[in-house]
Amino acid sequence: MLKVIKNEQEYENALARVYELMQVDLPDDSQESDELEVLALLIEHYEDKHYPIAPPSPIEAINFRLEQLGLEKRALTKILGTRSRQSEILSGKRKLSLEMIRKLHTQLGIPAESLIAAY
Repeated sequence: MLKVIKNEQEYENALARVYELMQVDLPDDSQESDELEVLALLIEHYEDKHYPIAPPSPIEAINFRLEQLGLEKRALTKILGTRSRQSEILSGKRKLSLEMIRKLHTQLGIPAESLIAAY
């Protein structure tokens, strides 16, 4: 029977059941497929409440996106300006300007919410 996950033991049991269900090729319209989907939602709810993940700082977001795109840090020179300014920003000594945030968002696809966060 499916129910809200309230403690660590129930969480571990739900993870074990999900693992079990994922070992088999389930038809989309089966009870097991529905069970897997509901368990995933229950696990996600429990994890959001008990294991929250803080959003990245603007610097972490920039570095992560560069890594995703396979770009070197020097690729930021066109967006942030001189290499010294780029270095100051990535070291946290200088804050991003609104214009830099706009360019990082449009040119690299970094969410604006990540770039305007405090750091």
